[in-house]
Amino acid sequence: MNSIFNIHFIFYVIGTILLLVALMTWRDESNPKRGATGLFWFLFSVSFLFGDLMVAQLGKSLAYRINGVIVLLLALIAGFNFLGMGAHRFLPDAEFQEKLKKIGMKIFLPALAIPVLTVLLTLFGKTICFGDWYLLDQSNLTLASLILACIGALGFSCLVTRGTPLQAVRESRRLIDALGWALVLPQLLAMLGGVFVAAHTGQSIQNLMSLVVNPESRIGVVIAYCVGMAIMTMIMGNGFAAFPIMTAGIALPFLIIGQHANPAVVVAIGMFSGYCGTLMTPMAANYNIVPAALLELKDKYLVIKTQIPTALMVLACNIVLMYFLAFLK
Repeated sequence: MNSIFNIHFIFYVIGTILLLVALMTWRDESNPKRGATGLFWFLFSVSFLFGDLMVAQLGKSLAYRINGVIVLLLALIAGFNFLGMGAHRFLPDAEFQEKLKKIGMKIFLPALAIPVLTVLLTLFGKTICFGDWYLLDQSNLTLASLILACIGALGFSCLVTRGTPLQAVRESRRLIDALGWALVLPQLLAMLGGVFVAAHTGQSIQNLMSLVVNPESRIGVVIAYCVGMAIMTMIMGNGFAAFPIMTAGIALPFLIIGQHANPAVVVAIGMFSGYCGTLMTPMAANYNIVPAALLELKDKYLVIKTQIPTALMVLACNIVLMYFLAFLK
């Protein structure tokens, strides 16, 4: 079904913003590494802007190889610390405070508009159509609603602050400069999860588990599953990506089927154990690296170091809870 705001439109919006960021970076003489930094964001924009075109013109095989080369180049630029940050201009403090005083609490309205509009469009926007064209992508309804809500919030924020869309792009570049390579990490981790699933990692973990832990040992299997969820989440950076692998490899064959554990208790506490791993890994960039970058902490791993004791205590509690609650009749 044809739709105005579809997944391809979303990719083009993201790619356009990244391309503008790359162009602004190349023109920023205050950035000592503007050449490599601009190249990094230009390469990242290519897959969003030209991915469909490459597949159509070159075929999937060659297009995927080109994207693979782009990923390797991104890793090299980031790995050799070629990313730099420019000197971003700000309003003088007195002028900024005066403008903020005029806007007042209205400054929060654009941010609040995004979730409100997303929910409303998801619930009531599915049937909106113009002739043979739907307003929103029927197969990616929530994502299409989110991008439309963001566009609406951008217009609203320009109205509230008397700013311009170009100023919004400049602010985007400032945040992207602060985040650096961590901005790319969620997309790469999503691809890593797909690789793990395609490689049948869950079956390999099940075979390894049989060699290391006695499947008849209830406490041993519980510890293996909870700790395994935390470790796999630390590797993948996302508890949702680790969950199907560890549940299929350990929880399902050894706890739910082998020990007749309550599935609801097992999977709920298992997912919570994965969140413990989220607190202890730089791979969970959105939670641990991004806040450190935005707060300009000298130690970019300070957030993780602060969270480790709490994560370990919660993980220990999860093991105890699963052992006593999962087997209640």
